[in-house]
Amino acid sequence: MAAERFFTDQSIAECPEKALEELSAAVEQDLDKAEYYCQRAYAHILLQNYKEVVEDANKALELKPNCALAYLRKGIAEYHLKMYRSSMESFTRGQELDGENASFGTWIKNCKENLDSTGQRDGNAEESNTQRMAAPKIKHDWYQTDSHVIITIMIKNASRDDVKVEFAEGYVSASVKLSPENVYSLELNLLHPIAAQHCAIKVLGTKIEIKLKKSEAIRWEKLEGVLPDVKHCVPEQPQRYPSSSHFTKNWDKLVMEIKQEENEEKPEGDAALNQLFQKIYADGSDEVKRAMNKSFTESGGTVLSTNWTEVGKKTVAVNPPDDMEWKKL
Repeated sequence: MAAERFFTDQSIAECPEKALEELSAAVEQDLDKAEYYCQRAYAHILLQNYKEVVEDANKALELKPNCALAYLRKGIAEYHLKMYRSSMESFTRGQELDGENASFGTWIKNCKENLDSTGQRDGNAEESNTQRMAAPKIKHDWYQTDSHVIITIMIKNASRDDVKVEFAEGYVSASVKLSPENVYSLELNLLHPIAAQHCAIKVLGTKIEIKLKKSEAIRWEKLEGVLPDVKHCVPEQPQRYPSSSHFTKNWDKLVMEIKQEENEEKPEGDAALNQLFQKIYADGSDEVKRAMNKSFTESGGTVLSTNWTEVGKKTVAVNPPDDMEWKKL
């Protein structure tokens, strides 16, 4: 058996022609994989090859009878072929298999409305579809602000009554009636959840705008997709500072080692002398401390004595080193 390939709705939507070619090759290599037929059906939907969609969806259901996604693809194609009764049956069966997918309910509602308004039978509708020309491709685009995502459908002079949009937390379904024989549809599985109750649509003369309210004020990297399942846990060990090196260091331990080295390091020169004086002062008696304070202050810092008997009797004179001259500030 050939190596298994993976295709997503997002990758297929980015380039349906290329995806169709690759999926056709995958089907030829593995005729018994229902997922390939189901994914190729989605590529055909984007290219508006609705008869081919039905064929691939039926093949997928032969291999995997309980595939809700195949029923969804088949129902969409039958809807565009104006086979509303068959389409509603496909959507109903798919909803039984996957009741959490809100798109089934939306499509079933559309089918019922068309059956009530047209009263056509499936055979007449299919014959009517084969006689009309393929509908032109319609582009859509999107942009975002801090609080909203705005989807733009490039349809001119659309009637507000012909535009229907359904919002769910992670899904948007839009349909626009272009003519009695042609209905444009757009299904989007959103990358992030939205606040469906605060979403809105605006029908303009040159386009249709769908304004989605973000549930969180975050930047969307793309419109559609599935977020990775990230598990959050409390680390068992203290966090370490990041490093571009392949080797990690325990910086907390390193800081403690440096402090210990500083404490153990023996001072030299003036630092050693100052440390000695500090120790003498700290360990000395009250008379020693008075002597040191008096001598140091009166001599302008040039004499430091611990003998209170000598220092206490007179003012301590300035006595700078031989190679230095003392100046009063």
